[in-house]
Amino acid sequence: MHRIQKITLSSGLFIASLVASSMALAGEGICTAPAGKAPQGSLQPQRLSVADNTAAGLYEGPVWHNNTLYFSHFLFSEGFPSKVLAYDGQTLSVAIKDSGSNGLAIDGQGQLLAGAHKHKAVVQLDIGSGKATPVASEYQANVFNSPNDLTLARDGSLFFTDPDFQRAAAPGGQPVTGVYQVKNGEVTLIDDTIANPNGIALSPDQTTLYVAGGGEHGFVRAYDLSGDLPYSQRTFASDITVPDGMAVDCLGNIYVTEHTAQRMRVFSAAGEQIAEAQFDANVTNAAFGGVQGTTLYVTGMGALWEIELDVAGMPY
Repeated sequence: MHRIQKITLSSGLFIASLVASSMALAGEGICTAPAGKAPQGSLQPQRLSVADNTAAGLYEGPVWHNNTLYFSHFLFSEGFPSKVLAYDGQTLSVAIKDSGSNGLAIDGQGQLLAGAHKHKAVVQLDIGSGKATPVASEYQANVFNSPNDLTLARDGSLFFTDPDFQRAAAPGGQPVTGVYQVKNGEVTLIDDTIANPNGIALSPDQTTLYVAGGGEHGFVRAYDLSGDLPYSQRTFASDITVPDGMAVDCLGNIYVTEHTAQRMRVFSAAGEQIAEAQFDANVTNAAFGGVQGTTLYVTGMGALWEIELDVAGMPY
């Protein structure tokens, strides 16, 4: 059943600061460069040996900021311990030792926003100290399951997914796996009909929200944000094998990772597949970065890849 419910955050002032922060982010020049050329056919990812890791666990949630790629590395042991790594194009280092994070984004204050299974919340992470400040910590007096991926709109609205993959990291959780919006100090459940929603992204014009989920025979759902709640929705792409994270380029093409298929498919804004990339390990997420914003970074199981493209894209 689809439900629209709201709860007011006690951290309204912090959310207000996110509004101002995201407006500042909008001025950073994302997608103001020439449109570029959409990818076509078979793409060739290059595995970065500096990030190879044989330990159990996943790399997740890449975000590009200040000429650095940040991403989470979490293990499958008790509590799903996680840290944030930083790749500057040459070396790999630990940015935050104990982040408890999965998906990452960046706000206009230059701080990380994280879906944090450790806190069962969306938090702001200070890159220097690692301090976590709650952004969305509960819904209907309960913590979330394991916030996974998130995206921040220019008007300050925050959207995130809450599957139950890392629910066991801490006590409590929600009775559903949901897609949430945080706007003007309120948390709203906008969809509870997707089994383990995962990747989430916005179109360049901010009018469409994309959410991937559904498991083995999954899909990408598109929500029309130009109207009022409940948002009109449609199936954007189907037959997606274990959909995970997504990226969006400045032309509006959507890059969908398929976890166990070790594949990424690229769809035009009209839903037509236009390109594909195959990997040598399970893949989790993607984000654009590099000097021109035209390098697509893809995270996976102990692996990080890059694909050079002719189009710039979103940094998370």
